[in-house]
Amino acid sequence: MDFELTDEQVMLRDTVRDLLGRAYDPETRLKVTDTDLGWSRDVWRQLAELGVLGLAFDEEDGGVGAGPVETMVVMEEIGRRNAPEPLLDAVLVPGGLVARAGTAEQRQRVLPALVGGETLLAFAHEEPGTRWPATELATAAIPDGDAYRITGVKNPVPHGDCADQLVVSAALPGGGVGLFLLAADAEGVTRTAYRTFDERRGAQIEFASAAAELLGAGGDAQPVVDAVTVAAQASLCAESLGAMEEAMRLTTDYLKTRKQFGVTLSKFQALTQRAANMYVSLELARSMSLYATAAVADGSADQVAASRARLQVGRSARHIGQESIQMHGGIGITTEYPVSHYVARLTAIARTLGSDLEHLRVLSDRVGDYTLVEF
Repeated sequence: MDFELTDEQVMLRDTVRDLLGRAYDPETRLKVTDTDLGWSRDVWRQLAELGVLGLAFDEEDGGVGAGPVETMVVMEEIGRRNAPEPLLDAVLVPGGLVARAGTAEQRQRVLPALVGGETLLAFAHEEPGTRWPATELATAAIPDGDAYRITGVKNPVPHGDCADQLVVSAALPGGGVGLFLLAADAEGVTRTAYRTFDERRGAQIEFASAAAELLGAGGDAQPVVDAVTVAAQASLCAESLGAMEEAMRLTTDYLKTRKQFGVTLSKFQALTQRAANMYVSLELARSMSLYATAAVADGSADQVAASRARLQVGRSARHIGQESIQMHGGIGITTEYPVSHYVARLTAIARTLGSDLEHLRVLSDRVGDYTLVEF
């Protein structure tokens, strides 16, 4: 397998890197994340104009028709700059559900506006008191003529505060999980917005007999949710990789410039050995991120592959994050210095769509599927 990017993929990477680099120096990023919205609509518009929002969607749905590799290239650059734009939460996950489960009419109605940056979606799936994966839902869908009414509470809903439309999961009367479309400001929908510790936004959304439209032809949509979740986990691996690379760069640059006892910290053997170990963790994460991306590119929705990648990427992120803080010293945890924000984001990713413990549980539950090979 060729792991090198094509010329077109390199051009995409460099274009997104240049855009986000111009938009977000550390000081500007702090100002943007401190606004009510928490991200820049101007940057969002530029991403739409570049076609970034449409990478994951077919041309017939208004997208670019690119593959998972291009999406991961962009997610890595978002992680490298720690850009707060909700590409995953507002486009890739809910848009992926519409693309996979929606009818042709629903896709044509929703996706072109999403790709053009005119509409924001959010996926309301997780519920209070549940852990990943959320398969038994308390939120219920009750038939009401040709439509449905949704009752329940969803929290957290990543970037549900700014969404124009919601994709909502709910238990069907006959069993299984259904997916539904409804406006975020519809009657019977109450949103309570909040900020997360990694400077993103979320919402608790309550549905009180809110009228909703069934997404697709009906039936159990859990396989669709699972497939989109696997792709989202590969995206989180790529974003983590970009954040880890930048955290390590900041740390090694600090070691080369900060002086102690008249010499730079890079002259201390113990610190250089720790930096070398960080590099090993980074390359392990890179390998597993490529593995997850390759699995998605092959059309696989294998949660085992995703959990393998998430487990190693999570361990690498914890190691690199902790070492970055330790080797910076007190400045590493200050708001003014960027490394603390990278560590906060890596910590949040490690608890999104399953923690290390939950991914380890996925893998341990399948140990019996393998036989011992002896040489």
